[in-house]
Amino acid sequence: MPDLQTERLSISFRDTGPRDGKTALLLHGWPDDCSTWDAVAEKLNWGGIRTIMPNLRGFGDTRFLSDEAERTANSGVLAMDAIALMDGLGIEEFAVAGHDWGSSVAEALAVGWPDRIPAIAMLSVSPQSGSAPAPAGRQAQPEWWSRWFHAKGQGAGRVHKDRKSFALAMWKNWSPPGWFDEETFEQVARSFENPDWLDVTLHAYRNRWGEAPPDTHSIWLEERVRETRTLSLPALIFHGARDGVVRPEATYGIAEKFDGPFEYVLLPEVGHFPTREAPDMVGDLLTEHFGGC
Repeated sequence: MPDLQTERLSISFRDTGPRDGKTALLLHGWPDDCSTWDAVAEKLNWGGIRTIMPNLRGFGDTRFLSDEAERTANSGVLAMDAIALMDGLGIEEFAVAGHDWGSSVAEALAVGWPDRIPAIAMLSVSPQSGSAPAPAGRQAQPEWWSRWFHAKGQGAGRVHKDRKSFALAMWKNWSPPGWFDEETFEQVARSFENPDWLDVTLHAYRNRWGEAPPDTHSIWLEERVRETRTLSLPALIFHGARDGVVRPEATYGIAEKFDGPFEYVLLPEVGHFPTREAPDMVGDLLTEHFGGC
């Protein structure tokens, strides 16, 4: 994998497909890495779309350039990382798809740089624009325990002690049984050996619940996302019908956050990782979506 140096990071990424057509930026979530998009990217590439798939800060071979830099990972600063990468590659306009963390980053990109993003796709996480309230009722009880766990000192210590087994529990709990093999997980888990993985993970979830401030460089974008009520660009939303962390009912009504072309796709028998569980369907729909914009 090549890497590109920005002001703050050395970003590792995959760059596949033709160079003379449209481009799509594909952003992974947690706990995962850029390889989550491999099979989807093949579909997009066959459809004539170039794909850029970075490892987010704290994952894989992406590294901070300074030991003194804050290990932050709120959605706004991750979006700024993405823009710096695309600027470094000389890519002005690009569609963006994001899964989990990447979904919120994709939304921040659409809010912060609307002239550069012709279309968006969001997988497994609802839009954060307007606010990101704590979940109510059943959603707050069993499913989001891991997100609250990060905010506690003992929880952080547990994740620090064995990050791989903690991540494995998410893979097992968030999707139906049998969706991955041990070899696949072990390959992805190498990305969690990044020395900054724990710090960026803890900051991302603590910031989400107001337990840690966002990166100071990104406050302007975080505020703009909160102030945004609707997005006008073409949007495609994927959600697994058997998502074990963000229940499908939590996404009902999200069409109200889009006033442009909008499609919601509920994937039967799919959990929280559609890019790995249903790559052919996701790839075909993304190719059609991005190819038409």
